[in-house]
Amino acid sequence: MCLGVPVQVVEAGEGVALCRGPNGDEHISMLLIGEQPVGTWVLSHLGWAREVVSEADAANITRALEGMHALMNGAESIDVEHHFPGLGIAPEVS
Repeated sequence: MCLGVPVQVVEAGEGVALCRGPNGDEHISMLLIGEQPVGTWVLSHLGWAREVVSEADAANITRALEGMHALMNGAESIDVEHHFPGLGIAPEVS
C-alpha cells in the first residue's frame, strides 16, 4: 500500500521540485501534475506528486499519518478528535 504524504514546494524546477515534508527535504517529480509554484502543497507518492491539496488538507492528512504512526509504534491510544477531526464517535440518538 502506498500512502500519499503532504509536502510543500520550496524550490520549483522543470519537471522536479524540491519539497519539504515530514521526512525532510526531497526532490519530487512533478511530471504527473505539472510544475507548481513555491508554497504549493502536493501529495507525494513514492517521490511522485500526484495531487495538489490545500494547506488545510495537508495539515489534516499529516495529523492522521502522525496518529497512525503512533499506533503502529505501540501507542495504546491516540486523541481521535485531534488526529482525525470530524471522525469522532457520533452521539447516540434516543
